Amino acid sequence: MTSSAPATRPAPVAATAPPRLPAELCLRIYDLMLRTRILEDRLITMYKQGEGYFWIGGPGEEAFSVPLGLLVDKGRGLDHDFLHLHYRSSGTLLAMGVDPIDSIRQMRNAATDPYSRGRNFAGHFAIRAWNVVPIKSPIGVQFSIAIGTARAQRAGVGAKGITIVEGGDAGTAEGDFASALVWSSRKGNELPLLILIANNRYGISTPYAGQHGYDQIAERGKAFGIATAVVDGNNPEASYPALKHAIDYVRTERKPYLLEVMVSRLRGHSSASGANLVTGEIDCLERFETTLEERGLITRAHIDQLRATYTQELLDASKRVRGEPHPPPSSVWEHIFADKNLVGEDS
Repeated sequence: MTSSAPATRPAPVAATAPPRLPAELCLRIYDLMLRTRILEDRLITMYKQGEGYFWIGGPGEEAFSVPLGLLVDKGRGLDHDFLHLHYRSSGTLLAMGVDPIDSIRQMRNAATDPYSRGRNFAGHFAIRAWNVVPIKSPIGVQFSIAIGTARAQRAGVGAKGITIVEGGDAGTAEGDFASALVWSSRKGNELPLLILIANNRYGISTPYAGQHGYDQIAERGKAFGIATAVVDGNNPEASYPALKHAIDYVRTERKPYLLEVMVSRLRGHSSASGANLVTGEIDCLERFETTLEERGLITRAHIDQLRATYTQELLDASKRVRGEPHPPPSSVWEHIFADKNLVGEDS
């Protein structure tokens, strides 16, 4: 069962093709894009088979989310990048090095889920060792929370850590997004904040057209003197250099940058809409496969072999997780409220 094509298409963002990335990097990005897509397919299958209560994710955003994960400076503390992501960021986390079985554990609400111990649903990562701030369900709140870590990173001679915050186009209608623009751009008090908008031209079920008074969300940053750009997020060879430029700018200038990334939405917003395939969208994975084949970097037989291998690996992982327990009733209050000062290093 498929949904009809969206009423508006992502706007064109480049008149010329971006420079080619090195072959080794292209293959690394492709491998992670494929792993991410197969993971999302496995989570959707689990939901439809009753092994999870809810699915939400980002099939169609791999050409942007994977390069982001490869470019961030992961680590703990202000000298490393803080990430305030959203629930379509699985490609970023896989590229940073997470084990995909943990996403399966979270989908099944297993007690072994390392992100919330079975308290949350798909795509809600939280990794303190890598400054991955817990992903929120309320739309757009990460934009205002990111101001805090960016302010903490503003001070310090030779500081290199930056704050990266990501959301969708619908979230920019919230006041939190406006707060991020205001607080990050005050003259003399600019913040090292990279604002990423993954624009798929939909807010859950509401089309972009008629909801915004401008063609591109990036235009809003110009009123605040913020450097901005728009990039084709369906092309990893466009996404990677655009993200690298944006990250390098924020890291060296210690000022904000707003990057709008035009992406596709291949499966609807979430399982609330059935997680069905959407027709008429550009599939970044299929397009990149074609590119790599045309350059002689990979064969269709190798692509099929990789797909079969990763599909079997995640099927085996899901079978393994079926034998892992759910949180016991006695733990109902655990991992919900903070009962000690973790920031202050209380044990």
